Amino acid sequence: MRQLVAAALSLLLLPWVSASAAPPSVETFFSRSKIADAQLSPSGKWLAISAGAGTGRRALAVVDSEGKQAPLVIASFSNADVFSFDWVNDDRIVFNVADLALEMAERKFGGGLFAINRDGTSQRQLVYARPTFMELNRNAGRQPLEQTHGLLAIPRGTGAGDTIIVGEYVFNLLGDLDTVNVKRLNVVDGSVTTASLEQPAHAMRWWFDPKGEPRVVLTEDKDQEKILWRAPGKSSWEVIAAYRSTEAPFVPRFVDANARLFVAVPEGPARTAAIRRFDFATGKPEAESLVRAPGFDFAGSFIVGDDDARWRGVRVDTDAESTVWFEPRMKEIQGIVDRRFPGHVNHVTCHHCEDPDVVLVHSWSDQDPGSFWIYRPKSETWDSIGAVRPDIDPKTMGRLDLHRITARDGRDLPVWVTVPPDKLSPGTQRPAVVLVHGGPFVRGGEWRWHASAQFLASRGYVVIEPEFRGSTGYGEAHFRAGWKHWGDTMQDDVADAADWAAKQGLIDPKRVCIAGASYGGYSTLMSLVRFPDKYRCGVAWVAVTDPRLLFEASWQSDLPEEWRRYGLPVILGDPIKDAAMLRASAPSERAAEIRAPLLLAFGRDDRRVPIEHGTKMRAALQAAGHPPEWIVYEGEGHGWQKVENQYDFWRRVEAFLAKQLQ
Repeated sequence: MRQLVAAALSLLLLPWVSASAAPPSVETFFSRSKIADAQLSPSGKWLAISAGAGTGRRALAVVDSEGKQAPLVIASFSNADVFSFDWVNDDRIVFNVADLALEMAERKFGGGLFAINRDGTSQRQLVYARPTFMELNRNAGRQPLEQTHGLLAIPRGTGAGDTIIVGEYVFNLLGDLDTVNVKRLNVVDGSVTTASLEQPAHAMRWWFDPKGEPRVVLTEDKDQEKILWRAPGKSSWEVIAAYRSTEAPFVPRFVDANARLFVAVPEGPARTAAIRRFDFATGKPEAESLVRAPGFDFAGSFIVGDDDARWRGVRVDTDAESTVWFEPRMKEIQGIVDRRFPGHVNHVTCHHCEDPDVVLVHSWSDQDPGSFWIYRPKSETWDSIGAVRPDIDPKTMGRLDLHRITARDGRDLPVWVTVPPDKLSPGTQRPAVVLVHGGPFVRGGEWRWHASAQFLASRGYVVIEPEFRGSTGYGEAHFRAGWKHWGDTMQDDVADAADWAAKQGLIDPKRVCIAGASYGGYSTLMSLVRFPDKYRCGVAWVAVTDPRLLFEASWQSDLPEEWRRYGLPVILGDPIKDAAMLRASAPSERAAEIRAPLLLAFGRDDRRVPIEHGTKMRAALQAAGHPPEWIVYEGEGHGWQKVENQYDFWRRVEAFLAKQLQ
């Protein structure tokens, strides 16, 4: 194993101590990862890495993937972390910053956008941070763009040059996003060119071809959405779909270099999304699907060549990510990598994929947070870049599996289960935590290492995570089945998952607690109302406690006005027509029915679920004679950004569960 990359990491990584036998500390699970990301340059010759620096801040370094030059830290700040980055070309990198050491409300600036050469020279601020950051590094002449700009796309392939695509975010008088205007920004001199095309009103999302040409735009006006297409050589747009915001017939996914549009279309009884080519002659997607993932909505990406439109492969997320290569040489290389790291997801990145000199491997599993490697196929040599969390010992982590069970009404119900690694003596059963994901209209799980579930498993709990109806990723039918059912059948699914685990002998049904954040916190509270004998306790943080509050316009809320007016009434319930249902679905109205011990935690400055949800619930529980354990984190929003607050919260959770489930 070469020492070169290890030398780079010595510049970046903080000292660490191996995890102790049992159990690993709270810090082991909830500290920031040591390596955040690694990316090959377009030629594959250089590797950029963002990782923890000796200052305690996340820095950006560049390594020669061939090992011919010494590694170099090119961007490191005493009061900021490199948050994300991408290569523009082989010489220039763009990145933004954040102050990850502070609570959300205390952060002094937003991300901004910076460019720098791979040798650390010619750093330029392209977009101002909030408020202005790095005042001393202002450039003479052109000044950075205002803070309302952000990166949208980076052109690839021949002739990509020094230009990136940024969006100007325009807000209305209510502070909601109204439109995104496209601009081209030169990362060397900071010059800006407005795109020479008509920009539709209320443009909210853009899709670009590999060269950075805008080809598709989604517009939103009240509850109406349109998808527009711009053909090569045209400056005007053609409407190819118009629909209510909750009734999309397809979703644009990808435009290739030959201006072919590929879209996700629901198909079959479960209405799972598959990929089809859009036929402009008929004005609708073709009848035959090109890529599908039975039992799952297509989620993944297409791998294309550097200079042409030919697909080299496709990445597909089912329970875990897998890659299907069409390039013969990459099929061989993927096999070599998979044999080296069996039982892992092995994400292989290549450039010049017909016969690459270098590939980047990102390998992870349910027990392993992951590691990065450089592999040289021609010399069959490997370099370790490093582990994402080197203090995690995979052998001490729990095992995660996805089960497909049947809900009480016959609906397919995906359920993730994490089982602790230690063996039980015969005849004993484990206590359990039902961990409900937030959203709720998102996919909750994926086969990889998850800090919260692994922490709970390390304390001896089986962790049950149901993909209840209303979750996305498992077909439109499963998603729509949750509409207007926050308080009833969605909670039945959660209970059915716990009952299934008990029937399988995985858990002790008399020692089960329920927990979750945001909607997961709502589910915790509503489950304690509806199933008082099933759960011994509950932990709810940043929880919705009265869905009716989501409809209220307030400076404290970040929900867009149009979503409150047109989206929530369809998906959650109409505040007038469904008033009785919404009242019955409010845990704060039914606090007297909650008997189990409860831990509640909120962020003082939460704008997604303002703290009024928490204070209202706490007051109702106190009035009912069952006061909860109560935590408010000052300066925090919808979740804990400061690692010290993460540590404090999970220590409290650990003590609370140990007391209730002993």
